[in-house]
Formats: sequence, C-alpha cells, structure tokens
Amino acid sequence: MKASCTLPENLSPVLRDQIHSAVATNVRQALAEDIGSGDITAALIPETRQSLARIICRDHAVICGRPWFDEVFHQIDPDVQLEWHIKEGEQVEPNQVLVVLKGAARSMLTGERAAMNFLQTLSGTATRCQRYASLVSSTGVKLLDTRKTLPGLRVAQKYAVAAGGCYNHRIGLFDAFLIKENHIAACGGITRTVARAHDIAPGKPVEIEVENMEEFKTAREAGADIIMLDNFPLAQLAETVRLNRELPGKAPKLEASGGINDQTLVPIAETGVDFISIGTLTKDGQSVDLSMRIVEQL
Repeated sequence: MKASCTLPENLSPVLRDQIHSAVATNVRQALAEDIGSGDITAALIPETRQSLARIICRDHAVICGRPWFDEVFHQIDPDVQLEWHIKEGEQVEPNQVLVVLKGAARSMLTGERAAMNFLQTLSGTATRCQRYASLVSSTGVKLLDTRKTLPGLRVAQKYAVAAGGCYNHRIGLFDAFLIKENHIAACGGITRTVARAHDIAPGKPVEIEVENMEEFKTAREAGADIIMLDNFPLAQLAETVRLNRELPGKAPKLEASGGINDQTLVPIAETGVDFISIGTLTKDGQSVDLSMRIVEQL
C-alpha cells in the first residue's frame, strides 16, 4: 500500500524532489539486508494464515516515518492492509495504537522489524526536533539540521526534522556553499573564497563560517549570503546581530552554531540570530519504543 501522507510544509524543496525515490531505495536496501535469501522463521507459519496486528507506541512521541513503513509492506506484500489511527507528525501518548495491519501473517512478520526500524528512528528524530522547536517558539529563529546524519538515511532524517517543526540546512555538498576554516585557508582568505564561490556557481547560497568579529566584518563586506557565527559567546552574538543591522550595505542572514544544548538554546535564540544549526537534531536522537502484537487470527 502506497503512503498518502502530505509532506511537511517546511520541507526543503530539494528534498521534495527526492522523497519518493529515497523511500523506495531505503526500503529495498533494508529488506535485502534483513530478509536475504528468505525469512526462514516466517516460513513456519501456514502460507494461508491471515491475521490482524496492532502497532503500539510505548512513549510520548511525535510519530514520523509513515511513507517508509507503508513502503515496506508495499514491497513485501501489497495485499497487507494498513489502517492508520494517527497522522504523520502527530503527538501520541504511551500505549496508543498507531496502525492496524490485516493480511498474511507471514508478510506482516517478515516486514515487522524493517517497518518499525524506520518508524522508531524517524519518530525519535521528529520528537527531539519538536521539543527543541517548542523551546524557541516565542522567538523568530529557525532551527536547522546539519549533515550529521545516519549514512544512507539523510533524506529520511531531514524529512523527520521538518515533520518535527524544524528546518533543513543544505542537503549535501551540491546544493549550497558552506565555507569553513580549511576551505578559507586553502583558497587564500575569506574575500577571495566568497568571490570564487559566487563566480563558480551563481545563484547558489554562499555561507561562510567565522570565528571572531573581524572575520565577520570581512565576510559581510565580501558579500556572503549567510554568516555562521561559530561558538561565539552570548554577548558577542548579540553585538554581532546589532552590528549587522547597523552597518551599511546588504545585511546577510546570521546563523549561530556550536555548543547548542537545552541550557543555551533559548538565550542564543533571543539574541536575534536568524538561524541556529544543531547537529544533535539528527545524530543523537533516541528511537521511540514501538511494539507489534498479533491480536486476532482471521
């Protein structure tokens, strides 16, 4: 059964073009990894046995990953029926039923682990993002993910970030510049690096990381679109925001990064920066506890 979820409104346009193929590819690889030459345990069950099963969430969570869950059973057995009791991105309580499955018991048990691996992992990411987004909801800041994702699941995790109410930074090395210290050193300085970026890929966003106020001023004068303020102390962040508004010329967007946690997030957001990038949105998420139980033989 193909998923019919509406994509999150804040999902990156680049990701919107990749979701369909990513879901199919992720699931195909997960099933090949898990099933291999065949599910010998499921083969113990009569081929004609039809069952009803429920997936239950054991945690407070934001549920995310329905397209991947649905695709697992679409690839294994399109005749398995899925009746979802919740919407994508919905908050649930412990012991709440998420989805009811009806169909061949063999198919449901073969797909169980792969389907729940996607759902529990992406729900964990969405849950963490929702918590962080709620902390800064009274400010105008946007919380951004990073490229610190599970290999092979970048599109999936960045989708979960959007489902949880945060936003996507660049998707990879191809869709935007993010110039860091080593790039600057290798290219010959901030001004030359920014100019070169605008020259080789006109129209692509140019972001540059700076570590002090002098580098910020140089990057601003060079015409960077976004300036990442790396590990700036709180007072210096506020001063940089003020200067960015007052200095002549076009003001770039400002992004805070480094040392972001539950204690520092809100004070940083209140300085007035436009963005805060947080690696832990994707790299430190704890999976949600899910359980599948066959409750009836049909």
